[in-house]
Amino acid sequence: MTAISVLSIAGSFAENKDRAREARVARLMPALARQEEVVIDFSGVEGATQSFVHALIADALRQYGPDALDKILFKGCNETIKKIIGIVTEYMQEI
Repeated sequence: MTAISVLSIAGSFAENKDRAREARVARLMPALARQEEVVIDFSGVEGATQSFVHALIADALRQYGPDALDKILFKGCNETIKKIIGIVTEYMQEI
């Protein structure tokens, strides 16, 4: 299992798309290629932009389809972050 701490890569407000991309390229996509489960931990994060979440997970959904969500566990999300993740995942499944 691979764990990605959003707090450690982006701070308490996750808005830096470059940091999201770095985590996606270095950690998320290689773990999914190995068919590992990935925990994306938002503990301690007060907010996130839709752009950040999109930069972090959209390529995984594009490459692996909705099955990617079977391997990705979102942890420590407040209600706002849950809604943003929902918006991004729903949008990517409609494309």
